Amino acid sequence: MSANLIGLLYDATLQTLYMVAVSALLGTLFGLPLGVFLATSQRGELMSAPWWNTVLGLVVNAARSIPFIILVVAIIPFTRWVAGTSIGTTAAIVPLTLAATPFIARLVENAIREVDAGLIEAARAMGATPVQIIRKVLIPEALPGLVLGLTLAVVSLIGYSAMVGAVGGEGLGDLGIRYGYQRFMPDVMLAVVVILIVMVQLVQSAGEWIARLVDKRAPRNRGG
Repeated sequence: MSANLIGLLYDATLQTLYMVAVSALLGTLFGLPLGVFLATSQRGELMSAPWWNTVLGLVVNAARSIPFIILVVAIIPFTRWVAGTSIGTTAAIVPLTLAATPFIARLVENAIREVDAGLIEAARAMGATPVQIIRKVLIPEALPGLVLGLTLAVVSLIGYSAMVGAVGGEGLGDLGIRYGYQRFMPDVMLAVVVILIVMVQLVQSAGEWIARLVDKRAPRNRGG
């Protein structure tokens, strides 16, 4: 493989990391509060708003039902309005964020719902407000599950970032299509696949390590 292709691989890897990191951050900023609300807003829950829970739940389900490649094409006018263009790494962040937000919201909702209801009742008995219960009970107790859920979301975004290369999103997916497929260069395709696998493994390992670190229930090894 030539030095030029190695340089292209390096640039494409940075582009993929940029797309995934920014869309994961934005998806979390939007998806985390949405997921918390979905987990606490059914009838009789902390922030009881069953009508809003139903409406937002339907919106989230609808957004998750759209195949990503179709979503990318369908929102091109919106992407152009937000990013000023419909091609490139910055433009790709728009559909990636829209795909990540409902996915993260459901992962957060599931993690929050796994918290022991007895803890919530105990906090209520001590006079804690719904916001205090969410901040000091639900999120800390659900933190390991939240970390694992966000890890899964980042892994999915890595795969989505490769797909977006098919419609001008740049990154490793674009490089694999233009060189590995269209120019019949299997070594480039193999390099792209290997880099993506390494990225997924690193993210998964880091997420599992952080989840163990923040899990108060996990046994701690003591020296001596």
